[in-house]
Amino acid sequence: MGVGDPSGMGMAHALASSMGGIKTAGDLVARMQLTKMRLPEAKRHVADKLGVSVFDLSDSAVMRTLREALDIGVVTGVPGVAKGLEAKVRIADLLGVTIPCVERLKRKMAR
Repeated sequence: MGVGDPSGMGMAHALASSMGGIKTAGDLVARMQLTKMRLPEAKRHVADKLGVSVFDLSDSAVMRTLREALDIGVVTGVPGVAKGLEAKVRIADLLGVTIPCVERLKRKMAR
């Protein structure tokens, strides 16, 4: 079906959803774990990049406001707030990570 470890993505999804996924910062922490960071290190890295405490990462009210302010996507559609690839581009820049679909988009746009 795809490339890589077939159970690897399942673990990332489980970690992201258990921390609230896009409702909080679970998706961002899981993305950092995919770069081989351990959970505490990933949480600290994301918290530092967002300018919040590690505790705030799982607070849906704090993260909703912050995600809207940083324009990195929220669960429900909000007019003018990034979604899909636009949000992923912003997340890649914010966290300093490479996201394959973002890189593919950049290559296609450079043509």
